Amino acid sequence: MKLNKRALGTSGEKRAVEYLKSNGYSIITANYRYGKLGEIDIIARDGDYLCFIEVKSRSSVMYGTPAEAVTKGKQSRIKKLAQVYISQNNLFDINIRFDIIEIVTKDINGAVSYINLIKNAF
Repeated sequence: MKLNKRALGTSGEKRAVEYLKSNGYSIITANYRYGKLGEIDIIARDGDYLCFIEVKSRSSVMYGTPAEAVTKGKQSRIKKLAQVYISQNNLFDINIRFDIIEIVTKDINGAVSYINLIKNAF
């Protein structure tokens, strides 16, 4: 039995937060939403950078890597949401970065096969 997509995604986002914290990131918020624009999975601080992070979880790489699923359209929506967040929080003089975390699980219990952080992904 496979994890359903929502459970896989939720599990992946929790794992991503743990991974980021263990790598020195400060988590600001998770699941940032604004209207119908969509959602940014994680907003975090990495040194001098404010990072907008998309988490992609897959149960296999049979149909491509998780990062390949972050389409140009998705990237555009994340960038628009980042602009909203920056404006709402008056963070105009800050370095920003867009990262992707790829998570591939290897079994139904969500055991992680690998986690890959791609800085400056787009």
